[in-house]
This record gives sequence, structure tokens and C-alpha cells, in this order.
Amino acid sequence: MLFVFIGFGFSIWAAMGVSGLIYIFIQGDVSFRIVVSQMVGGINSTTLIAIPFFILAGNLMNHSGITKKLADFGDFFVGRFRAGLAYVSIVVSVIMAGVSGSAVADASSVSSVLHPIMRERGYDDTFSASINASSAVIGPIIPPSIPMILIGAISGISIGRLFLGGVIPGLLMGAFLWIASTVLSRRRGYPAVKSEMTFKRFAFVLKDTFLAVLAPAFVISGVVFGFVTLVEVAALSIVYILFLSLVVYRSLTWKKLLEVFKDTAIFSSSIMIIFAVVGLYQYIVALEQLGDQLFALVEALSLGKFGFLAFTTVFFLLMGCILDAVPVMLLFFPVLLPIAIQLGIDPTHFGVIVVLNLMIGLLTPPIGALLFIQTKIAGLQFNELVRAIWPFTLALIAVLLLITYVPILVLWVPNLVF
Repeated sequence: MLFVFIGFGFSIWAAMGVSGLIYIFIQGDVSFRIVVSQMVGGINSTTLIAIPFFILAGNLMNHSGITKKLADFGDFFVGRFRAGLAYVSIVVSVIMAGVSGSAVADASSVSSVLHPIMRERGYDDTFSASINASSAVIGPIIPPSIPMILIGAISGISIGRLFLGGVIPGLLMGAFLWIASTVLSRRRGYPAVKSEMTFKRFAFVLKDTFLAVLAPAFVISGVVFGFVTLVEVAALSIVYILFLSLVVYRSLTWKKLLEVFKDTAIFSSSIMIIFAVVGLYQYIVALEQLGDQLFALVEALSLGKFGFLAFTTVFFLLMGCILDAVPVMLLFFPVLLPIAIQLGIDPTHFGVIVVLNLMIGLLTPPIGALLFIQTKIAGLQFNELVRAIWPFTLALIAVLLLITYVPILVLWVPNLVF
């Protein structure tokens, strides 16, 4: 019923809500009052308060011109190389990842700044859109990460460990995308750009961007070292970015600020309403004892630890192609996590794997949210971008397989800190 309603064009939350109601109606012996209590329970978590704050922080950076300053910072160091602006896209996405934690927000802001410049310097629109979309996937992996907050909220896994578990995978994603960009740019013959590497220019760039670059460091250090809670550091990051935007750079008007608050409220609501209806779905999953049935299936198939990891990788990659990442995460992660733990898989490791799986789904048709964003920014046809982006998607899948079967790449940093 869920897929039927999605096929008819229902929003994901509406499809989930209506199909859940129909299930309860057919079940007959479940009170409809449970719908209200489960929906309220789905969003009744103080941890979730951090999500709109991080979304707001990312939106403030985008609209205040801080993203442009970060792009200039990256351009100074790597912009002169053959695939220089592709490298800039990766560097800026890594830095932006330390504030917004949202792939969609990062893709919108970075692409809006870089795509016109890439076009001026002779890059193909398909190449530019592909690397900008692919590098945005780093955003939810390097801390802070909105998907990891969601997973921590529903599973009880330490969000700090999840955040740190994404550090090495996020850097590996940047490295693999860097290699793919280098190979493709050489094949297409993109020229290197001559630029002056003078101390005077370096001093100007550093002065203009130093405070902006500090924002991600401020957010990450606050959470990791326990100076403040996740919600507090999210709120403090907004205060810091507002100070930069209104006082230091003076790049944000009060009128624009109201628009940013409005956009953040709408986007945050679209996530929270999914949380509410997922509360209903989780009740149904528990009622039907789906977790026990899946564990029995895994045992019957004799998958073992590595077979289970392969199964979940394929499963989440496929689900990421046809559904939005948030409901897939909220529905299936709590069901599969106990099985993973019983098979000896570390919860932090499993959480990071699932997040990366579903973030790759943002680059795959037919849902592929990042593909739709890039087609609008670059003025491309959807099928053109799908054909061009596959080398970058394969690079990210290579990282996924690497971290899946080499757990230390995920666990080394959290184990070191905690």
C-alpha cells in the first residue's frame, strides 16, 4: 500500500500515514487512539531539536555569502590545478559538512556558487553538476550529521561515536572523488589555471575566511569534547554564524534573515512530520514482530556476519533508489540493528554503513534528490546527468565497500576519543 500511494504521487509522509491507518483498520483490534500517541511519541525527543538548528546554520551560511568565502579559500590552494574547481567543490563540501550536516543544503549552496565559475573556466555542465552533487554526499558523513542524529535518537547509539565514526569515511570519500575528478579532467583535457601564490593574496584570503572556517571546528569540538550538548552546540553555532553575517561581514539583511527562518521552518517540518508517521510504522513493525522474523530468516539463510553486511548493503542501496533516506532509516534500522549486534557487528560501524548507503541513494534514479537539484542549477536534462555521474557514484560505492569490510576505518577515531 505504501508503494501504491507513492506511485499515485502522495508525499512520503502521507503515503506512510494513510497506509498505516488502513493497516490498523484492517487489523480491527487496535484502537485508532494509538495513532495519535505513536505519532506524538515519534517526535518526542529532545535530541531532535538539534535538527532544525543545524538546518538553520547551513541556510545562514548559504544566504550570508560565507559559502562563497569558503569557495575562495579552497580556490586559492587548489583552484589552479587541471581539475581545480572540482577539488574546490570537494574541499568546500568537507568544510560545509562541519556545519549543516545536510547533503541537500550543501549541494544547493556549493553548486550555486561554483557552477557559474566552472562554466566560465570551460568545464562541461555535466561534469560540474556531477562532482557538485557527489561531493555533497560527504555532508551527512563528516560530523555533524543530521542522518546520524536521527539514527542515534531512535536506537540509543552514542551520537558522538557516530559523528566520529564518519570522519575517516568522509575523508576517504573526498579522496576517491578527487581521484575520479583527476582522471576525468585529464581525459577531457581541462586546462590548468595560472594564478599567483603570493603571500599578500594568501593574507587577504586568510583574513577574509578565517572566521568562517572556524565555524565547523567550533561545532565539532563542542560535541566531541563534551563542552556542550548536541542541542546547545547547534544553537551556539547559529549565534556564531549570525554574528559573522550581521556584524563582521554584514552580508545578511533582516529581510533576508526572515526568509531564511521561513525556509528552515518548512524544511524542518518536512523532516519532523516523517518522524511522526514513522512512530506509527514502528508500532506496526513491533506488533508484527518483524525483527524476530528477519532474524529467523538470516539464521535460515546462514548468512553470517559478512553475508549479513552484504545483504544489508544491497538492501539499503536498493531502498535508497526508490525511497527517501529518512523513512528508510527510521523504519528498517531499528529492526536490523539487533540482528547486527547479535552477529558481532559494532553498532557505530553499522550505523555509519547504513547512512553512507542511503546517502549514495541521493545520486541514483528515480528518486535521487541531488540529481534533481543539479539539473535545475545546471539547466540539464535528468538523463544527461544520470549518464555522467556514474564514475563518481562508483567511487563512493568503493568507499562504502571498504568501510563495510574494514571496520577499523569507522571505529578507530571514536575508540581513540572515547
